[in-house]
Amino acid sequence: MKLEKNTKILIVGLGLLGGSYAKALTKKGFTVKCITRSQSSVDYALNEGIISYGTTKIEPELIGEADLTVFALYPHVFVEWIDSYGKYLKKSSVITDVTGVKKCIVDKIQGMLPDGVEFIAAHPMAGREVYGVQNSDDSIFKDANYIVTPTDKNTPEAIRMCKDLGHTLGFAHVAELSPEMHDDMIAYLSQLTHCIAVALMTSSDVPKLKEYTGDSFRDLTRIARINEDMWSELFLLNKKPLISMIDEFSGELYRMRTYIADENVEKLKEMMRMSTERRAAFDKTKMIEE
Repeated sequence: MKLEKNTKILIVGLGLLGGSYAKALTKKGFTVKCITRSQSSVDYALNEGIISYGTTKIEPELIGEADLTVFALYPHVFVEWIDSYGKYLKKSSVITDVTGVKKCIVDKIQGMLPDGVEFIAAHPMAGREVYGVQNSDDSIFKDANYIVTPTDKNTPEAIRMCKDLGHTLGFAHVAELSPEMHDDMIAYLSQLTHCIAVALMTSSDVPKLKEYTGDSFRDLTRIARINEDMWSELFLLNKKPLISMIDEFSGELYRMRTYIADENVEKLKEMMRMSTERRAAFDKTKMIEE
C-alpha cells in the first residue's frame, strides 16, 4: 500500500487545510476530488485548478472509488459523516484526518468503519488565522511538523502511506506518537498557547489598546483571532490534559510573580536563562531542517 501517482484521492471538507492538501497534491501530479458543503468552494477550487472534480452531494460512486480519503472536518462532523456514509468507503481503502485531538476520535472511528477500511490518524501542525479554500496555501507545510498517531489496529503499510502523505505534502518533519501522547503534547504545544493568547486579549479592555502596543504583544496574540466553534470543541474533547497544562502554567506564572514580589533577582534571572536556553533549541532545529 503506497502513495503513488495513480492513487485516487478524495478530500472531504475543502476549507483551509483541505484546500491546502488539495493544492499540494495536485501540484505533485495527483488527481484530487472533493466533497464539501459549499458550492462556492467547489467552484473556486475548480477554477483555480486545485481539484479535478468537486461536489456538495454525497455520491456513493465517488466515495467508493477513492483509495485514500482525507477528512478535513470538525471532530463531531467527522464522526457523523462516517456514521452516515462510511458504508460507501471502498474495502482496502485508507482514510486519514487532520483533527487536532486523537484519543476520543481514533477509537470511535476505527470501531465504526466497515471491514477492510483502515483509519490511520494524522495531525498537520500547520494553519493560519484565516479560513476557507480561498485562503489555501501549501507553503504553510514547508517548515511545519506532521504527526502520525497509529494504534495497534493499524498495519505497517497504512502507517507508511500516511507518512508518505506527510512527506509528499512538503512537511519539514514527520513524527509518530500514540494518540494518548499526541493529546498530551498538543494540550501544551497548541491548546494552552491558544488559551494564553485568548486570556491576554480578554484581560484588559483599555480603549485604543492597539495604538500603544508593540511587536511583542502582536506576536504573542497572533493566534487570538480564533475560530470559537472549532477551538471550543477541541478544548472540551481534550479537557483533562488541557486543564492539567493550564494548572502547570498557572503555577509557573505564580512562581514568577513570587520572585518579582520578593525582588528575588537571581531566581528571576534563572527562569529567564532556562527560557532562553529552551527556546534556542527551536531555532537550531529550524536551521538544520532548512
